[in-house]
Amino acid sequence: MSKRSEEKAVQTAGARIARVYAEALLNVAVKQHKADTMLEQLDSLVNDVFAAEPLLENYLSSRAVKHDEKERTIRASFEKRADPMFVKFLLVLNTHNRLDLLRSILHSYRNLNDQRARRLRVKVRTAVPLPEDRRAELKAGLHNYFGLEPVLEERVLPELLGGMIVQIGDRVLDGSVQTKIERLRTQLLVNSNYEIQSGRNRFSD
Repeated sequence: MSKRSEEKAVQTAGARIARVYAEALLNVAVKQHKADTMLEQLDSLVNDVFAAEPLLENYLSSRAVKHDEKERTIRASFEKRADPMFVKFLLVLNTHNRLDLLRSILHSYRNLNDQRARRLRVKVRTAVPLPEDRRAELKAGLHNYFGLEPVLEERVLPELLGGMIVQIGDRVLDGSVQTKIERLRTQLLVNSNYEIQSGRNRFSD
């Protein structure tokens, strides 16, 4: 097995394990009506705390650091700030050497929680902030088409010039002015090359 294939296999196995832990957490959280709370705290840990303190993520993920040392850090850092269920979950991950999967667990948990709540996450990229009426129109159209409650993740990209890019999973619906310009430019280049080649052929004849 090549190094790249081995790395891919490890990543796939890690994703499967992460999903198992995410499912276990979600099942317990749903019973205690804390599904969204656990998502918020997972997201905050990964995207806020780890972003501000990358050394903490490296520390928790390291197999070289002993369990009891990590446990003390977890308790000192989160017991007074996070939900007890979330702290317990971190301690379970620590016991099983799975703290390095927190990012993958967040990804799986969010997807599973969205499925449970019949939500659809939609990435929307626009050149300017989306007006409220346009946002409502987009959400209504997505809801009617998919039968799910859309959650728009909006981002403003001035370089798009106009229009919008809507991404659902791996599907991308690109209606930006920038893309239309690029398509027109490509078409013009293709047509120009065709005309040049046709002229050469006529000259050769």
